[in-house]
Amino acid sequence: MKVYTGENIRNIAVVGHGHAGKTSLVSAMLYTSGAVQRMGRVDDGSATTDYDEEEIARKMSIGASMAYVEWNGTKINLIDTPGFNMFVHEAKLALPVVDAAVVVVDGVAGVEVVTERVWNYCEEYKTPRLIVVNRMDRDRADAERVLESLGKAFGRDVIPLELPIGKEKNFRGVVDLVRMKAYTYDLGGNGKGKETEIPPDMAAKVKEAHEMLVELVAEGNDALMEEFFEKGTIPEEDLIPALHNAIREDKIFPVIFSSGLGNIGADRVMDFIVDYTPAPSEHEWVQGEAASSGNGDAPKRHETDAEPVSLYVFKTVSDAFSGRISYFKVFSGVVKNDATVQNYSRNVQEKLAHISIMQGKTAVPVTELHAGDIGAVAKLKDTLTGDSLGDKAAPIQYPRVKLPEPAITFAIEPKTRADEDKLGNGVHKLMEEDAMLRFFRDPQTKEFLIAGTGQQHIEVVVSKLKKRYHTEVVLKAPKVPYRETIRGKADVQGKHKKQTGGHGQYGDCKIKMEPLPRGGGFEFVNDIFGGAVPKNYIPAIEKGIVETAQRGFLAGYPVVDFRVILYDGSYHDVDSNELSFKMAGRIAFRKAMETAKPTLLEPVMAVEITVPDDFAGAIMGDLNSRRGRIQGMDNKGGNTIIKAEVPMSEMLTYGVDLTSMTQGRGSFNMEMNHYDVVPALLQEKIVEKARAERGEVKEEEE
Repeated sequence: MKVYTGENIRNIAVVGHGHAGKTSLVSAMLYTSGAVQRMGRVDDGSATTDYDEEEIARKMSIGASMAYVEWNGTKINLIDTPGFNMFVHEAKLALPVVDAAVVVVDGVAGVEVVTERVWNYCEEYKTPRLIVVNRMDRDRADAERVLESLGKAFGRDVIPLELPIGKEKNFRGVVDLVRMKAYTYDLGGNGKGKETEIPPDMAAKVKEAHEMLVELVAEGNDALMEEFFEKGTIPEEDLIPALHNAIREDKIFPVIFSSGLGNIGADRVMDFIVDYTPAPSEHEWVQGEAASSGNGDAPKRHETDAEPVSLYVFKTVSDAFSGRISYFKVFSGVVKNDATVQNYSRNVQEKLAHISIMQGKTAVPVTELHAGDIGAVAKLKDTLTGDSLGDKAAPIQYPRVKLPEPAITFAIEPKTRADEDKLGNGVHKLMEEDAMLRFFRDPQTKEFLIAGTGQQHIEVVVSKLKKRYHTEVVLKAPKVPYRETIRGKADVQGKHKKQTGGHGQYGDCKIKMEPLPRGGGFEFVNDIFGGAVPKNYIPAIEKGIVETAQRGFLAGYPVVDFRVILYDGSYHDVDSNELSFKMAGRIAFRKAMETAKPTLLEPVMAVEITVPDDFAGAIMGDLNSRRGRIQGMDNKGGNTIIKAEVPMSEMLTYGVDLTSMTQGRGSFNMEMNHYDVVPALLQEKIVEKARAERGEVKEEEE
């Protein structure tokens, strides 16, 4: 394969809402460019970028995957990302390594909830955007309605660079508003448009749209504005570079039209990527993170071959045959096969044996990769997602992507003893490739817990455990991480006195306990004067209190948001020791909890639900029945967006419930917001249940 350098590379993330046709559009680009010999389809499992067995079975993208095309002397690296709420973090992980995003929008639905979410991610990373309105050959696809939806959501800088020829099943081509030429396609053809005259019935509309485009491009550029007023237009040779610069600087978000399944417009998408999106070499520099010591400025790198080698790992895949595969972007220098590089994140050396570029699941070997390119390497020993590697003499750490915490937790149990032995290894391999997966043991219940973005996410993990690692597990009801706190004050004495043969045990402390504001955690104040308790025993008192607080008082949940003031005590010259004062701290804590009005706290989620307007009333009624508090509503393109705060315990099966309430047309996302007091009636039930469970555990232990 030809070696490409920075100016002839384009790195593109294909992002958007689920079922907008991202994977089909990528398949059409691969087929039209000649990268593959047949048009891949999601429905029959032949799409190049949906190759995982879970993706094929569910007919949806679950993880980001790589493909590339060679088009007009340029290599286009495509990262096909998932569009479903529970997997959309994969799109965020891809954005730091791309130069632009193709935002795919459905020709019928227009802007949807994940469209806005990935748009916000692009804003965060200042990623230039090209909007592709896909599936234009569907019934009820409407260019004008979608353009209106885009304008409302993202502002007046959204402007068409094309207009579609024909509507719905008669969609057969596009008019390029820059070059003022029409392109038509044969259904089921090779995907390459035939240049034709603009249809006469579209002439007036095309002229008006062209003038609007030229005017927007000329804005803020005095020379272009002057030329525009003088000639009434801007010639193509000036318009194309001006448009390229405006897109690179996020001043314009162009819109074009396609049908991935019908293979109409895929060649135009690639033309636009080559002509209008920035090359890696156009970036001024890439910013690294400042040293943790705070000394000196954060290092920067220009994306050129001349700088020292540096690369950033943005994705890890655990493959049954190749082991761990690391996907990386070369930010500077030239990476050669068998090079030894330093992992700056973990301070170890790694050998890059057999570097390659990925075409779906197929690794294509290469001898070198230049600055700006994206590649993969197998079997790095210690490197994981988010690590930076490169020349040992010129370290730079690129910023890691910040992701939200998982929203839902399940207890997970292996079915058999053999499964128990394999469980840890299988889950840890899946965690290497899934940044939103957590696996840990609850110190109170001794259960293994698995946390993810939602029920479907966890179901995919369970399925992968079975198919890849031959480990079968049972999921139990999600655990709600309740907390305990106090609403009153207490002033108590904790005395531990035990006399045995020889030395006894003696520890005595007096404490005051008081509540802290929500989120205050735990504070320990040493207010001892005159040596009533020797200094070396005070940490033992604190430790006793902290350990007992972790075990809870009412229902076994950790106690939070309280302050303990140690103000007095006594000791014995012979019988006092650290253990005695630790026990005294425990006794004092339990006594204080009895009088400080203990109460249960529950996690409350910030929930955003998007449903068609017809379902809004029913959804709000349902939220009220779940003890939800509506925070606001918004209307966008026939959809109602409802923002609410709802206790986590009421949201554990919400994904399934929302699907049945909205015939599968609703979507939601939620994240942890704050803790709030559980109503008294519910508290009793939770405490009774927890005590019954703890009673069973106690009997088993005995």
